[in-house]
Amino acid sequence: MTADTRPGILDGVRVLDFTAMMSGPYATRLMADLGAEVVKVEPPEGDHIRMRPPRRQGRSTYFAQLNAGKKSIALDLKKPEAIAAIRELVVRCDVVVENYRPGVMKRLGLDYASLSALNPKLVYCSISGFGQEGAWAGRSAYAPVLQAASGYDMANLDYQEGDIERPLKNGIFVADVLGGSLAFGAIQAALFRAARTGQGDQVDLSLMDAMLGMLVYECQEAQFPAERRRPLYKPTRASDGFVIIAPVSQNNFEALARGVGHPEWIGDPRFSTGTEREHHWSELMQLLDDWAAPQTAADCEAAMHAAGVPCSRYYTVREAMQLPPLVERGALQTIDDGAGAFQVPNPAFRFAHTAAHARNRVAGLGEDGPALLADWLNWSEPRIAALREQGALHVKA
Repeated sequence: MTADTRPGILDGVRVLDFTAMMSGPYATRLMADLGAEVVKVEPPEGDHIRMRPPRRQGRSTYFAQLNAGKKSIALDLKKPEAIAAIRELVVRCDVVVENYRPGVMKRLGLDYASLSALNPKLVYCSISGFGQEGAWAGRSAYAPVLQAASGYDMANLDYQEGDIERPLKNGIFVADVLGGSLAFGAIQAALFRAARTGQGDQVDLSLMDAMLGMLVYECQEAQFPAERRRPLYKPTRASDGFVIIAPVSQNNFEALARGVGHPEWIGDPRFSTGTEREHHWSELMQLLDDWAAPQTAADCEAAMHAAGVPCSRYYTVREAMQLPPLVERGALQTIDDGAGAFQVPNPAFRFAHTAAHARNRVAGLGEDGPALLADWLNWSEPRIAALREQGALHVKA
């Protein structure tokens, strides 16, 4: 991909990022992708995602994907000198994002009420499992916990077939990515308000709320149970893999019947209308299995595309990263964290006039701290050195 030299839509926006793990870093990396100056405020030991695999030469590409384009300052927030430095930095920034357990930032004197008094235009986003207040506010809330608590896992179990006795394992942290995306959007709305009115705002993002909001059909079906379970598109087995075939309309179904060489299905009383197909869904799915069994998944996919029927093979992530729609859109950006080059996803959105892509920089722990204090606060070298001697500022050698 050629270098994108266009300006970023968030150029000039300054962000103090007190987040770790996934949900918060996901939100702030999107801001860095749009040109914001995002400063990751880390403890002296660093965000422990820095140590998570995949790793090469001691560097985590998992961490790099979540934190590309950010700067790093390492401060010991147990030290009053570090808190004082943060309060000075807040006066010169636009956004604070944190995902500590509710109450932690208030105990540090870095809550919204305290910091907005210093900077009325400040946009302050708190990401938590269950919100900042309420009976569950203090609970630990990692993505697997939220996916269980929200009903997501039980809803997914209800869609499975056969004698499955317990919810399925899931290593994909839907709650974190969804919550981080919603936090990113809410921050932009608050920034727009600050630009118009001069008044910032506090964003209270609950990952539990995010998960429930994603369960659109399921939330309504819980209140108004359907007479029967809606039919589900399921994997159709080919000779060397699987395809998903989704005849979502009457026209799709008729195209499907012709595409598989069985136009008589169109007039079959079992399948002639959407209602009848629902009643005989398992029979239709079995017929598709019979049709696909002697063919390759690629041949099945080609036949469906030629007929105009929604269909895809099942790809691995490694395979998907090479597919034409992702390659053509530049969905992946090559960056280098000092241990070699690798690819990370760009934002899913594009702008006509501004750049939106991962920035080719992964900061070492605390490496930007001294320069940041000098540039933002005009601190002298002796004053910065004193902060280090007090144990408040750390720079990894």
